[in-house]
Amino acid sequence: MIINGIVLVNKERNISSNSVVNKVKWLLKADKAGHYGTLDVLGEGLLPVALGKATKLFDYFLNKDKVYKTIFKFGETTPTLDLEGEISQKNDVIVKKEDLEKILPNFIGKINQMPPQFSAKKINGKKAYEFAREGIEINLKPKEIEIYSIKLLKEIETNTFEFEVWCSSGTFIRSICRDIAQALGTYGVMQSIIRTRCGIFDIKESFSIKDIENGKYNIIPIENVFKGEKIILNEIETAKILNGMTINYNKQIDGELKIYGFDKSFLGIGNIQNNNLKLKLRLI
Repeated sequence: MIINGIVLVNKERNISSNSVVNKVKWLLKADKAGHYGTLDVLGEGLLPVALGKATKLFDYFLNKDKVYKTIFKFGETTPTLDLEGEISQKNDVIVKKEDLEKILPNFIGKINQMPPQFSAKKINGKKAYEFAREGIEINLKPKEIEIYSIKLLKEIETNTFEFEVWCSSGTFIRSICRDIAQALGTYGVMQSIIRTRCGIFDIKESFSIKDIENGKYNIIPIENVFKGEKIILNEIETAKILNGMTINYNKQIDGELKIYGFDKSFLGIGNIQNNNLKLKLRLI
C-alpha cells in the first residue's frame, strides 16, 4: 500500500527530528518521508512528517508561521543559549515581570535577528554548530524575521518566565531569549521549547511515537492542506495539464485551485492567468 499524506507527530525531548522521521517512515512502511521544519534535539512538540508525495510540499511549508511555548531563565547563559551547554556567564540581575512587559513591544515586527553560533544554519555547506564545536567562531549574518506577538504567560520563579511566541519561519527562539536579556542588562538561557502550531497544523491534532506504534494515528490527505476551489477536468484536459500544457478556462478565480483529474484523482495546485489554467505544483 502506497502512503501519501502528512502525520502530525508530537516530538519528545532528546530525540532529533530526523530520527522521528525515520521512525515514522519505518513504522508506516512509507517509500519517502521528510519533515516540515526542524526542531532542535531539546525541542518538543509539533513536527509535521510528510509521507510519499507529500514530501513535494517542503517548499510550500518553508515560510509558514510557527507558534512556540518557551521558558526563559535570566541571569545566566550558555554558549548554546539552551541547556545543552554549560553555564558560561552569569550575574545577579533580577528581572521583574514589569521589566519584561515594558520592553516586549520592542521585539514585535520585522527585525534583523542574529542566529546562535550553535545552530543548524549552513555556512559554506557546513552547519554552524559544527564550526562552534571545533572552537571556530564564524561571522554569521543577521536575517530578517518577523515576530507577530510575544505573550508573557507567567512567572514560574525568580528570573524564570514562560512565554508564547508567534513568529515567522526561520526565527530562533534562543536568539529572542538572548536579545531580551541583553535589553535588560543581563544574560538569558532558553530552558525549554514546545512548538504548538506550524502553518495550519496544531499540536492538538498530533500523535506521539508511542501512539503510532500502537496504530493510533491519522494521515492527513495532501489535498486537505489546501483551501482553494476544486476543479475537475475531463479526460482530454487531464492529459494536457499533466503534459505541462495550459487549458483555456474562462472562469476567473483568485488564489490557489485544487485540480482533480477525470478519475477524481488529485493532480495538484493550479492557478488561472488570462483565462489560462496551469498546474503550478504537480502532486501525481
